Amino acid sequence: MTDISNTTKQVVNQIASGDIGYVAKSIKCAITTLDDIANDESLPQAVRNKAAFAAANLHLSDHED
Repeated sequence: MTDISNTTKQVVNQIASGDIGYVAKSIKCAITTLDDIANDESLPQAVRNKAAFAAANLHLSDHED
């Protein structure tokens, strides 16, 4: 696994333990979440640009969800 933040590690542990739900369509979930961040005008433009770049790359990748 690539390096992830402690916050993300906590959520991984919650999913693994069954405390919160697992999303089977994870790529679609990630694209939707990143797109929401990209469209959130309350966030800094640099953050929005990073989210849009990541969402676009996932959208264009060869994935089966």
